[in-house]
Amino acid sequence: MEQRTRSVVFSNGVRLIKWGRTEDPTAESVANEMKRFGYTVYDLQTVAPWFERSRHAHEEPEIRGAVSGVITFHFDDFPITVEGGDILLIPGGLAHEVINHNGRPFSAYKGSQSGRRIVSEEGDGRSSVEDITGLSSINL
Repeated sequence: MEQRTRSVVFSNGVRLIKWGRTEDPTAESVANEMKRFGYTVYDLQTVAPWFERSRHAHEEPEIRGAVSGVITFHFDDFPITVEGGDILLIPGGLAHEVINHNGRPFSAYKGSQSGRRIVSEEGDGRSSVEDITGLSSINL
């Protein structure tokens, strides 16, 4: 299997690792790739086409491992688009919105260093995981 991984660290501290394999990503191959970074995965989430998640931040560093689809994380300075197989590392406390700008669903694993999900809402909380799942607590 040929591997051609490309990685970039942006000025806001976000790191994007592009899928470098010649085969399409699967849930299993993305989960295995995420283990290399020392994060605990707590969720595999699929969001609907045209999904929008309002502005929020995570109290500790977050990891996303995209399984399929395309989605854009909007940070204050610029957007970063993630597609199937990509790994995105977001520093703790960095506010962002997440928007699926197309008619296809997006699936990704989510995780943190501790394995807990602690979110600070900076917007209206629209499309939070609590809205999607009906949970009332933000500490999962």
